[in-house]
Amino acid sequence: MTAVATTPPDTRLYAVGDIHGRADLLRRLLAQIAADAAARPPAFQQLIYLGDYVDRGPASQEVIDIVLDEAPPGFEVVALRGNHEEMMQRFLEDTGVARTWMMNGGDATLGSYGVEAPSVFAGTPIHRHAQALFRTQLPLRHKEFLVNLADTYAAGDYFFVHAGVRPGVPLPQQRGEDLRWIRDEFLGSKVNFGKIVVHGHSIEREPVVRTNRIGIDTGAYASDHLTCLVLEGTERRFLQT
Repeated sequence: MTAVATTPPDTRLYAVGDIHGRADLLRRLLAQIAADAAARPPAFQQLIYLGDYVDRGPASQEVIDIVLDEAPPGFEVVALRGNHEEMMQRFLEDTGVARTWMMNGGDATLGSYGVEAPSVFAGTPIHRHAQALFRTQLPLRHKEFLVNLADTYAAGDYFFVHAGVRPGVPLPQQRGEDLRWIRDEFLGSKVNFGKIVVHGHSIEREPVVRTNRIGIDTGAYASDHLTCLVLEGTERRFLQT
């Protein structure tokens, strides 16, 4: 990692934190991103989503449609996998995750696809019924979206991931479980990870900027504040609803 972190030449990166079913906030933020880009010199522009598109908020299905279809003109989209997409994808094959998923906002996701969510206290047959309905209601392109999500993305001196990384483990050797779920060991670490890690997953009232990481999960589903980190050269700034 260089003394001053930088993006690749002539590149502008927009990283968006955890959305959690708030399609309304995402559309507002995308309008801000489009206006910001229009006011800047031409550059290669990427829109990097850090995962957790679904659960908790009311419009998970719509959020995925927006991510797939509504990037500002001229942007390349990079979509990463969060732990909530992992639970959603697992539920399609394994009802054993049903209770955990429902307790973490999966009921809202099922509802957005027109499926009545089972109680966390429901038995396996009821969970299987909801699973079968969800399989029929989930559009093929949404299934493909889940399958094709990446765990990480690197650009210049920055490493983008949903939750964080395991301290002491080289970035190419990180485990998917840590990339999507890690919290305390990563958040409390002061080690040099090799790149500045840009992440969501752990909610803070404001973006957190440390020497080794930048956290941009500002709890949009409850706070109404969806955050975007803009990186250009050595510059860092934030957009927020």
